[in-house]
Amino acid sequence: MSDVMADQDVGETQPQEEIPILFLHQVERTYKQGDATLHILNNAELALWAGQSVALVAPSGAGKSTLLHIAGLLEHPDHGDVYIDGQATAALADSERTRIRRNEVGFIYQSHRLLPEFTALENVVMPQMIRGLSRAEAKKRGAELLDYLGLGNRLNHRPAELSGGEQQRVAIARAVANAPRILLADEPTGNLDVHTAERVFDTLAQLVRASGLATIIATHNMELAARMDRRVTIKDGLVVELE
Repeated sequence: MSDVMADQDVGETQPQEEIPILFLHQVERTYKQGDATLHILNNAELALWAGQSVALVAPSGAGKSTLLHIAGLLEHPDHGDVYIDGQATAALADSERTRIRRNEVGFIYQSHRLLPEFTALENVVMPQMIRGLSRAEAKKRGAELLDYLGLGNRLNHRPAELSGGEQQRVAIARAVANAPRILLADEPTGNLDVHTAERVFDTLAQLVRASGLATIIATHNMELAARMDRRVTIKDGLVVELE
């Protein structure tokens, strides 16, 4: 395993510590739609430990993206709090929430959202340099990570020169480039054909196992969800564990 992954290695998929790395506590979120009020999350609770993978499966409109955005500090809950490594975040200044989000959380979306004018390597290098790494160190780590994900011969290709699966693997590399402790993925294989989706998911699962990331993946694919440690859904605004 490359050095870029070794410094994260945990190697277990079950909780190894009493305090969860991510804890959503009594989270509420409502939206106005005309004269109606939509209660998306209602006293929702979810705990996630280092090394665990959780599949979030629910119908469209149930609140999967909202839950991920709140968990990743992209949105504020209307009530409740999000604890990251035991620290409450709701009352923190935006600058501190941004720092935690940048250092502790990685995001993967259904659309890869790569910057089209930059190469695969440059897309992975940029978030590291924003965090403060030198260009040389960021390039070294980025190249190692892309090679680990099977893209060692595609470093200098721009997104338009990559297949859909390759683009999403670059997005995965970008998401974990800063060695986050939490990975949140919103339908990461939703735009891919079945075969490519399987390959990308296998790559992502391998990375999660190797790094000990705490991971939530929103997906409609029950076969992929069945391969994760836990499965949860959203019902009446609550997070409910599935068998």
